[in-house]
Amino acid sequence: MHSVVKTWLAFGLAFFMTGCGQETVQSKPEIHITGSTMGTYYSIKVADGAVKDAAKLQAEVDVLLERVNDQMSTYRPDSELSRFNQHKGNTPVVVSRDTARVVTEAIHIGRESRGALDVTVGPLVNLWGFGPDAKPTKVPSDELINQTRQKTGLGNLHVVTSADADTLQKDIPDLYVDLSAIAKGFGVDKVAEYLESLGSRNYLVEIGGELRINGVNGKGHPWRVAIEKPTANAGSVQEVILPGDNGVATSGEYRNYYEMDGKRFSHTIDPVTGKPIQHRLVSVTVINPSCMTADGLATVFMVMGPEKSLAYAKERGIAIFIITKTDDGFEEAYSDAFKPFLVKK
Repeated sequence: MHSVVKTWLAFGLAFFMTGCGQETVQSKPEIHITGSTMGTYYSIKVADGAVKDAAKLQAEVDVLLERVNDQMSTYRPDSELSRFNQHKGNTPVVVSRDTARVVTEAIHIGRESRGALDVTVGPLVNLWGFGPDAKPTKVPSDELINQTRQKTGLGNLHVVTSADADTLQKDIPDLYVDLSAIAKGFGVDKVAEYLESLGSRNYLVEIGGELRINGVNGKGHPWRVAIEKPTANAGSVQEVILPGDNGVATSGEYRNYYEMDGKRFSHTIDPVTGKPIQHRLVSVTVINPSCMTADGLATVFMVMGPEKSLAYAKERGIAIFIITKTDDGFEEAYSDAFKPFLVKK
């Protein structure tokens, strides 16, 4: 949902459907488990014989996702990331390989997008009232925005990896890293990797609307995913896609906003301006082999807006689908790379 910082409490903006037009005899039993993690839900379906014990799978998945929380949650004061955020020096802080991997990808996406994804933007998110701080009673002044921006910047964040240890370093004491724009996708990838280690090749993993899909469902059909209409009423479908063996991430700004002095303020903060986005892009869906990468790119495109995001995606062959609000309703557009995933009507 955002640099923006995508909150752990985000609701899923894409949801899956396993139905298809032609019913056949179910060829494989589907194991389906659900639970909660990262302030949202997870749902996992496995449609082959690689997993037979649902309770054991649930226990293992819960342990795996708890570990991700212990590494990267900003809501846990003793997580790896929280300890780094509390550290005021510029000496290296040892972190797990997973945390280093996610921060490295966040920095890479941020640099490639010229700062559209910035995982250090938390102080600005808080300033505008979308973090733990209360909503401001008046619009922050340019002076206050500029002061707050001095505490941010991807250039102040470094990952150093070696055979001995992986470390994070900061150049300024107040640097605060929030990985919620990318960590949910990483959690999805971790569960998918675990399922594959068990020998599963037919599964659907979802955490709060971010997905990783492989193979077919229990009826032997490719998994289908619905992209939600960007309206207040959840559950209506904009398009149906067949993502193949890929990750899918959707970001939207149509539910998380407030109005003040007659103006609407989105939770999506542009790190370059330090202010909420002003364009009319309300939803973007990205398909990528890595759900972590798709998650981060969805934030990038929400910041960029419709024209820049489509141009960026075209230049790099990225599969994106966007919905823009117009005076006459909603308008959809997609990159050439996304076209093969659309279900023909």
